[in-house]
Amino acid sequence: MAMPSSLLWAVDIFGRVYTLSTVGQYWELCKDTQLEFKRVSAVKQCCWGIACDHKVYTYVFSGDVPIRYQEETYENQRWNPVAGFCEKLLPSDRWQWSDVSGLKHQQLDSFTLPSPHWEWESDWYVDENIGGEPTEKGGWTYAIDFPSTYTKDKKWNSCVRRRRWIRYRRYKSRDVWAKIVSHDNADKLPDPFNDISIGGWEITSEPPGRLSVWAVSLQGRVWYRENVCHHNPEGSTWSLITTPAEVVQISCGPYDLLWATLWEGQAIVREGIDRNNPQGIFWSIVDSPSSENGIMHVSVGVDVVWCVTKDRKVWFRRGVNSHNPRGTSWIEMVGEMMMVTVGLNNQVWGIGCDDRAIYFRQGVTPSELSGKTWKAIVSGRESDRSQTGSSISLLSASCFFTDDIQNQTHAIIQGDADNCSDTELPSVPVNLANTPPMGAAASSGGNGTGNQAAEIQANLTVDPLDSDQGEATVASTSDEKADVEMRKSTNPNPSAELQWTNIDLKEAQKHPVLSVSTFAETSSLSSFGMFSAGAEEQYGADEHPLWAWVSGGGCLVDLHSPLKWFTVLSGLSSSVQSLSLSITPAQTAAWRKQIFQQLSERTKRELENFRHYEQAIEQSVWVKTGTLQWWRNWKPHKWIDVRVALEQFTGSDGMRDSILFIYYMYHEEKKYIHVFLNEVTIIVEVLNEAKHSFALYTPEKTKQRWPIRLAAATEQEMHDWLSLLNMSCCESRRIQGAPSHHAIWSVTCKGDIFVSEPSPDLEAGAHLMPCDQMFWRQVGGHLRLIECNNRGIVWGIGYDHTAWVYTGGYGGGFIQGLASSADNIYMQSDVKCVYIYENQRWNPVTGYSSRGLPTDRYMWSDASGLQECTKINTKPPSPQWSWVSDWYIDFNTSGGTDREGWQYAADFPASYHGHKTMKDFVRRRRWARKCRIVTNGPWLEVPPVTLWDISIIPSSGSDADDREAVALWAISDKGDVLCRLGVTQQNPAGTSWLHVGTDQPFISVSIGAFYQVWAIARDGSAFYRGSVSPKKPAGDCWYHIPSPQKQKLKQVSVGRTSVFVLDKNGNLWYRQGITPSYPQGSTWDHVSNNIRKMSVGPLDQVWVIADKVQGSHSLSCGTVCHRTGVQPMMPKGLSWDYGIGGGWEHITVRGNATEASRVSMHDTSEENPAVSKDLEDEESKGKTEQ
Repeated sequence: MAMPSSLLWAVDIFGRVYTLSTVGQYWELCKDTQLEFKRVSAVKQCCWGIACDHKVYTYVFSGDVPIRYQEETYENQRWNPVAGFCEKLLPSDRWQWSDVSGLKHQQLDSFTLPSPHWEWESDWYVDENIGGEPTEKGGWTYAIDFPSTYTKDKKWNSCVRRRRWIRYRRYKSRDVWAKIVSHDNADKLPDPFNDISIGGWEITSEPPGRLSVWAVSLQGRVWYRENVCHHNPEGSTWSLITTPAEVVQISCGPYDLLWATLWEGQAIVREGIDRNNPQGIFWSIVDSPSSENGIMHVSVGVDVVWCVTKDRKVWFRRGVNSHNPRGTSWIEMVGEMMMVTVGLNNQVWGIGCDDRAIYFRQGVTPSELSGKTWKAIVSGRESDRSQTGSSISLLSASCFFTDDIQNQTHAIIQGDADNCSDTELPSVPVNLANTPPMGAAASSGGNGTGNQAAEIQANLTVDPLDSDQGEATVASTSDEKADVEMRKSTNPNPSAELQWTNIDLKEAQKHPVLSVSTFAETSSLSSFGMFSAGAEEQYGADEHPLWAWVSGGGCLVDLHSPLKWFTVLSGLSSSVQSLSLSITPAQTAAWRKQIFQQLSERTKRELENFRHYEQAIEQSVWVKTGTLQWWRNWKPHKWIDVRVALEQFTGSDGMRDSILFIYYMYHEEKKYIHVFLNEVTIIVEVLNEAKHSFALYTPEKTKQRWPIRLAAATEQEMHDWLSLLNMSCCESRRIQGAPSHHAIWSVTCKGDIFVSEPSPDLEAGAHLMPCDQMFWRQVGGHLRLIECNNRGIVWGIGYDHTAWVYTGGYGGGFIQGLASSADNIYMQSDVKCVYIYENQRWNPVTGYSSRGLPTDRYMWSDASGLQECTKINTKPPSPQWSWVSDWYIDFNTSGGTDREGWQYAADFPASYHGHKTMKDFVRRRRWARKCRIVTNGPWLEVPPVTLWDISIIPSSGSDADDREAVALWAISDKGDVLCRLGVTQQNPAGTSWLHVGTDQPFISVSIGAFYQVWAIARDGSAFYRGSVSPKKPAGDCWYHIPSPQKQKLKQVSVGRTSVFVLDKNGNLWYRQGITPSYPQGSTWDHVSNNIRKMSVGPLDQVWVIADKVQGSHSLSCGTVCHRTGVQPMMPKGLSWDYGIGGGWEHITVRGNATEASRVSMHDTSEENPAVSKDLEDEESKGKTEQ
């Protein structure tokens, strides 16, 4: 299962481009090796570079989702009495072939590919969709005249008509360096380029995928590349940006920071960069930190600026932010660098001045942006590892667990040394240096020479003129600091490998010649001045490469995951690693299953001898007491101090149960309420920025919509109580371990994940179990939605659209100890936005201002206007969240905005629109700020495609083969439809995405039994995918299904035979007339309203998240509801059964196929004994009640 990673890009002195992954340990040579580069600038999705021919190239990463661009043109016709609708138009009419406005002439043959890097995906075809509704055959839409409002129906006064032709082109040059072809006027073409920098993809509310590409020509002029975005990775033209003087180098950050250096040694800062003006407005000049030495190189990040002056000193700029891009002052850092580069979260890399090694700045955090110290990256190159690791790894594999491995390794090394001729002498110190046993043996007799070597900066070199005589030289360790390089090779003909030059500009100096015996005596110097010899680290067949350029603009270093860049595996450890990687997950699962069975049998044998003994003691203990606050249940409602005690006792049958007592004062009289924890159905943390509070629900409290709410003084105290109460509830109900394959998953509006084990009486039986009696337990992590099937495959999507797959663990988050699995728990982070609204009213004197009427809402408020929310007093959702951005204007508000983000309306509250009219007296705009949570849970990230929706096929039965592929469909956050390949029970993450072509962005997809795939487009229209099967996982074509009258759909869910959709007004609809021969169905039937989300299970059961559910005490929004009475002859069901809520956001019952589990109970018990026992207990309990 691939871990998410990003790349650090670098160029060595020979112009070769390498990448180093954040989860890797070796530099990998870029695939396209024909070109030599001077500089590169990278972001996550691509890299731009300047080759040695001074031409610009771009390297776009390959991905499962293609880069497509839709070309469109309109065919216009007018009606006349003789010929009817024809191509003969009036002289005042638009062109017969035009754009949507009719002002531009666009014939089909006038469209050409913008560069050789594109290819046509298909021929021209007619779009037969208008506003989410299918048109008649031919795709014509009718109107009275041009321009006008077009409809799909032809009327008596329809005098003109038009239809849209579309054609897609696909970008094909991915994973290769594509030369940027310029179509500019030859007189305006830029000079050869000298420097390039890309960024700006997070300029405040920038459209996703837009990039700012800046370049500097040899004559010192600055150029900006227009229209670089996701669907146009090459951009269109170069624009010249005037500068106050000649520029040497430029740097662009991910937001609105742009700095450049001048020939005179000063820096200039571009100001006025925003969403509407990505090129900025004017330059400001910043002086060099040193009057004697000007700025040579500058690099910017999110809100930091680093620079290198001409004396190689490194400086950090204080006080830099979007409001003050110039900063305030310079601080000198320790170290001397050739250049520096800043990464995604302000991490810093540099190239050392003396050794040309790449250094990483450690200790960079949001609170300490300047970091603490430089640490060299010692990663070798992939080619070096393949040359030197083969013999040792093969040898290690043959004697994996034996004691003679050191002897055999010595023999190999000695044999290499004996067989080595004078010409092959440079390979001798390689073997010595790369073998820890030899290094240890040689240094052990040297009176601590190995420890001293860590302090000796010595570089080993070979003069190519002396290589025939077998002479090797050692660079001086004096203050001369001669930087030289040695090319070492295991190639039998190393002379071909010695094509190098002395990099030091100082005169090369001769040094005493060392013989072969000298190497053996001084092998403690095998670190070559790069690493501590005492660490016994192996390096590759080559000394570290000499770097000329590094770019960290696309490298995201996660502070929570350690990097592997600073240690190099020995030959032995690499072979051990390769062998351990050969163990498949299937083997691991089989071993785990076997060990679990053996432990269970041993436990039964040991307990069998003591069954006739009576229990010695019936114990009762106080587990925990403390002081909390309770939201009292009488008016006036307020928080009062209470004393809480949890009593846990063990019965004669070994069963543990617990009672929670809450002691409070009422009119100076001490009273208490108590809760049996075996009656508690859920314990959930409450979204409250002022209190660390949580709620306890019982079936009675669920009916009332009024839980018991408790609050702790600190977050840690609340989590301690939550963990203990959750564990006690699970013990009372005999629930432990991971959720079963049939579990029902749900997500709260806070992002917390809950799971419930379904009873067989939940969907069928004479006495249905009310869903307010379902017990929900929490699983660690943070997600926006979750989907599963009855094979145990569970996927989730975070608020930042990151995809996660369930690992099979349980617990995580605040749940620790025995209630959490020891393995399969990983770090997880999520990012979401907090929104506030700026409101203004128009008056005749000042126009729009912050002075409203006394009856108006707050001028800074939430969406409802009832609560005041300013930039200062608005906090993250809970103490677990932390801000990761400043406030910015959100231009993606529903209804549209103007250029400044405002929406207009006649009054508060009303329907808002993005343009001002004469009747608009109020306006508002939405501000957003990103916050981040870091937690852990049984989830692993599935990179790199970010998702919006997901659906997994319900399996036909639990007897299916574990290796059988499972169909999984998804919608990317850009609206692409994807099909996941390689998903099995053993590999739930799958292998790759298969793109399914569409004519417009989609927002929802669902795959039901028998591979029925339905989807909803962004315009609210429904589609059915034909011919989907295991052999043809992507199907062949889309069938447009008419939506319910005047309704825009937003979600679809497909069960075994039922299809339900949900429209944007909260109405639930059922598709009638679906048969195997006609899977598209015939008509829509209305089922219910006030629905937020819904899920149709493998038994066609229907569960929803409903709004406005009335309880005996209060009204709740976001309540889990179950449709009762669903039968084959009554697929719409009869009524609703109300469960837990409110505050719920998502539910999935796609794994709840309890019929299948009861038929194959013996199979399930072998796979998960603990869970099957629970199901048997619940089933027998249900039969007893009947």
